[in-house]
Amino acid sequence: MFNIPAQDVRSALNAFAAQSGTRLLFPYDELSGFRSRGVSGRMAADKALARIIAGTPLRVAMAQDGIVALSMAGRGAGARRAAPIQLAQAAAPNPANMMALLAMAEVAAPAAEEAAAGDIIVTGTRQTNRTVADSLAPIDVLSASELTSTSGKQSVRDLLGTLVPSINVSNSGAGASFAVKTLSLRGLSSDQLLVLVNGKRRHNTATLFINGTTQNGQSPADLDLIPTSAIERIEVLRDGASAQYGSDALAGVINLILKDDDKGGTAAVLFGQTFGGDGDTGQALGDFGLPLGDGGHLHFAADARLQARTDRGGPNTSVLYPRINGQLDPREATANRYVNHPGQPQVAVLNLSYDAALPLGEAVRFYSFGTASTRHSDAWLTFRNPNASNNIIEIFPDGYVPRLHVYDRDYQVAAGLRGDVGLNFVWDLSSTYSRNRVRYRETTALNVSMGPASPTDFYIGRVIASEWTSNIDLKNEFDLGFLEEPLLAAIGAEYRKNWYEIGAGEPASYIDGGYRAPPGKLFPGVARQPGSQGVTGFPADAAGKFSRHSIGAYANFEQTIVKGWDAAAAVRYEDYSDAGTTTTGKFSTRLEPIEGIALRGTVSTGFRAPTLQQQHYASSSTIGVLIPPSTVTQLYPVRALPVDSPAAVALGATPLKPEKSTNYSAGFVFTAIPALNVTIDAYQIDIDDRILLSGTLIDNARSNGAVRNAFLSAGLDPNQGGFYFSNAADTRTRGLDIVGTYRAGLGSFGRATFSLSGNFNKTKFRSIDLPPPALANAGLVLIDRARQGDFTKGTPRDKFIGSVNWELGPATLNLRATRYGKVTMVSNIAANDDTIDPKVIFDVDLAAKLNDNVRVSIGANNLFNVYPTVLKPANQGVTGFSYYNAYSPYGISGGFYYTRLAFTF
Repeated sequence: MFNIPAQDVRSALNAFAAQSGTRLLFPYDELSGFRSRGVSGRMAADKALARIIAGTPLRVAMAQDGIVALSMAGRGAGARRAAPIQLAQAAAPNPANMMALLAMAEVAAPAAEEAAAGDIIVTGTRQTNRTVADSLAPIDVLSASELTSTSGKQSVRDLLGTLVPSINVSNSGAGASFAVKTLSLRGLSSDQLLVLVNGKRRHNTATLFINGTTQNGQSPADLDLIPTSAIERIEVLRDGASAQYGSDALAGVINLILKDDDKGGTAAVLFGQTFGGDGDTGQALGDFGLPLGDGGHLHFAADARLQARTDRGGPNTSVLYPRINGQLDPREATANRYVNHPGQPQVAVLNLSYDAALPLGEAVRFYSFGTASTRHSDAWLTFRNPNASNNIIEIFPDGYVPRLHVYDRDYQVAAGLRGDVGLNFVWDLSSTYSRNRVRYRETTALNVSMGPASPTDFYIGRVIASEWTSNIDLKNEFDLGFLEEPLLAAIGAEYRKNWYEIGAGEPASYIDGGYRAPPGKLFPGVARQPGSQGVTGFPADAAGKFSRHSIGAYANFEQTIVKGWDAAAAVRYEDYSDAGTTTTGKFSTRLEPIEGIALRGTVSTGFRAPTLQQQHYASSSTIGVLIPPSTVTQLYPVRALPVDSPAAVALGATPLKPEKSTNYSAGFVFTAIPALNVTIDAYQIDIDDRILLSGTLIDNARSNGAVRNAFLSAGLDPNQGGFYFSNAADTRTRGLDIVGTYRAGLGSFGRATFSLSGNFNKTKFRSIDLPPPALANAGLVLIDRARQGDFTKGTPRDKFIGSVNWELGPATLNLRATRYGKVTMVSNIAANDDTIDPKVIFDVDLAAKLNDNVRVSIGANNLFNVYPTVLKPANQGVTGFSYYNAYSPYGISGGFYYTRLAFTF
């Protein structure tokens, strides 16, 4: 019979020892700030102890000789060499309880790492004893073992897209943004998803993802710049959380928890290539931990990767060479038509990280963590024909392919102090600084307006985004006396400052050289497009430094009202120097009328301020567009216009406002059957004043040169299209998440984990503003059919993931099938819509332990080498660069096979 109220876990363990007749050995100091749940009634000792330590890092490590030893998961007995240990001793050990606890230790030992990752959560709650099953909102926890068994995915972004059905990855960016890949949660944009590392805000990239597919206009956190070897687990909160964490958390939160072991480590190497024989990839990664001082740790991780390009282009069907006396040049018959090379870029990246902590006395702990990265990406852009106006035939008699190089330098450093005052009062003071610098260079290119004097190598410019965030968080528990457990109250404040800088390219990358070909040459007397081909350099008038700051304050309350009924509420105030003020709120509740069967729901409001990139980015690229009255895609220069630029204002642009959202979620949790977990959650997310990039604005027969005149009046090249950001629409996203997991012991056939998860998702436009008068009078539309289609049909309508992880002796088989629903690339001409039918992608990983420290695996992503559909001729154009449908959620490079060798030390 137990009667242990909810309290500090250290006191609860002492009470358990006295009431169960068990002697406990546990690391006393390391449990500061952890709370236990109450335990009452008649139950087995192992069940009571499991309830007390649920949601803490404690695991039963040893039970023998009348003593039960508890250790911190992932560190093992004695990992904290000098950590104080307390013995909670009963008057006389109870043999029956010892047998149950010994069995508990035997079961827990081989699965300690997995259990530690799967039980405790720190995202979406301020409590320290909340588990996945008890969460008031839907959350996914990806353990280190799950991340490792998905060996063929080399980046955090791809791991998330593979393992979480409500996350989809966008693989296509054009121009200067091809190096950045984005992801969406629950059908929303990547900017509407907040990324945390160890609970602290992760900075966004300086690059604006543009000229791509569904994620146009986003500057997300670049998850490829975090070493996968550094991650202990990933928590994905699938629920609006602006009231808890601030701007950007409209769709949810991804929290990456770094490893903090103080000894041992891992190392691995991977080699692979695509089924097409290209895309060779090599990766080396590792991590190791060291003790730091008395009870501290210092953990390092590194991840280096070389990735070669893939080539998935089609034939160039155009006439390449100038005609001779009206006849085709004889070279047309023998010319190489496969001159375009779309596919994954070539990448060389090195990511480093550290995580450190050091006790400063008994009640205060210093901590710090950070990442640093360098990356060089390059890709071929679209081939320029020898006979085209964007070629100088004297320099490139056979045409040329611009090659764009993107150089990233990125780092983030966080440091803070965390401590407790008494048993329940915990405080955390931290500061984080980050910087992402991206430089652009283009080779094998021309500024055709400079004629034969044009260079072929250009420095295009740079963009830099910096962020400084400081937080103070306080929390305490108050025993009100009439509720099941004490009330958790947390308050905090945040100051954040953002900087954004655009650095001009060299003059040759953007000037109009004024070249006119003389008579007898191609295009005599014709004005040529200024600036470097492919991506035009940032001009001097677009360069500048921009900044803003914000302050925020929040209050959070969590309470178990009666046994089986939990509730939480949060409110947050934000004040942005450029976007005004807002107050957001959230209420969550969970009701468990029958043990193992629970209902949960949330309602929240959200807020996202426009990024500095969305307000100030300006660049030109040559991309495939429809130019009226043509119905076939063709290359044309298009310029991104800041909303306050003269050309954008002339076309109706107005200052950007914040997005505001309302999020509803209701779910069902089933854990009544041992080893079986099922969750079903429905959601609705309404976003008002959604920030959208407009469609490409190009003059047509009715526009009377409105676009051309806007560019001319701003002193820009008039022979181009443009787009800008606006708050032109309200959207509604509805969906359903289903996650089911069953862990089975198969006796002599080992053990297996079966999972089936799915996401149904649909976005529609509740309203779209009328075009501003400047566009309406010209017969132009701001948010055109194609741009609307990016949101309503550009991501899979549904996505299912079924997997089995089977362990038998030293061997492990991980087989996964992912079904992607229908995706449509919507065109402004309905007949040109291109659809990718539902496809099932299989991934397999077969691993074997050669000994306790060495593991080898072979596997394949996209085992059956599935490709998306080939585009319709109208969408391909004639260049061959656009061949496969780039809206494919699984890319256009086909299957990838690999081998991986891993070491533990």
